[in-house]
Amino acid sequence: MILITGGLGFIGTHTARALVELGHPVVLAQRRQATAPLEAVTERVDLTDLDALRGVGDRHEITGIVHLAGSMPWPPSDDEPIEAARRALGSLFNVLQAAQDWGVKRVGIASTIGVYGGVDSDTPFTEDMPLPMTSGHLIPAFKKIGELLTDHLAGATGMDVVNYRIGAIWGPLGHTSERFFAAPKLIHAANSGEPATARADDALDLCYVKDCGRGIALLQTADTLAHRTYNVSSGRSTSNAEVVAAVRKIVPDARIDLTADGTAMPHLDITRLREDTGYEPAYDTERAVADYLSWLRAGNPA
Repeated sequence: MILITGGLGFIGTHTARALVELGHPVVLAQRRQATAPLEAVTERVDLTDLDALRGVGDRHEITGIVHLAGSMPWPPSDDEPIEAARRALGSLFNVLQAAQDWGVKRVGIASTIGVYGGVDSDTPFTEDMPLPMTSGHLIPAFKKIGELLTDHLAGATGMDVVNYRIGAIWGPLGHTSERFFAAPKLIHAANSGEPATARADDALDLCYVKDCGRGIALLQTADTLAHRTYNVSSGRSTSNAEVVAAVRKIVPDARIDLTADGTAMPHLDITRLREDTGYEPAYDTERAVADYLSWLRAGNPA
């Protein structure tokens, strides 16, 4: 059984579905009580409580871990920043300790496209690029710390630990509006008939969540992996203009205005992911937009 922390969340749910489709049973762990959107074993557990986490292993034979649960409180609080950081890193240590105790085959750890922030490059982001030691945002700062820690502990303990640098993910069960990219807002506006505005040329590596979940599932279940860090995304840059063009094929009268400006970021190079797992994105922009709109129109919660 593969334990997915944050298994009832956005990416966790789609990763669980992908693993089940590949024939692997899953245990979905979440700190808060929630209803599983698929048939799966669920466990309510606080990852800061090592004994509670070990209890999951007492009840289930855990053979692998996909650690997707967010550890830092968001939005951040100024009240107890040291204690918040302690909890965040403590959760990571507890997951790795449980993995060692259980002798699991592989531990996958969620990182982010945000670790490439500050990298001055006109070429796709590759996993071996040097990263700045600073970060303009709390989440990529802690993901960088996590990558360094897991790389050290993988070498020191002999555990198979893999970092997933996940792109800009969008699709069913995601946020209506994302701080860093406009695609979800544009889809929800088209569905509701509400107006929306975006910068036409803003572009980054958008990855539909069903592709993301499948990529993580393939990494978790591959017999062998040649690296400890993998970009997980679409492998191409998508602009707001492309998203809106796809929207207008389905909703011609969508009330979306595009301004003639924006910034394009390099995409994530997914060569490692392709070569080691056979992964190929199944959702281009048009298919992703059509699928997302269909999901919303079916009455699923926004």
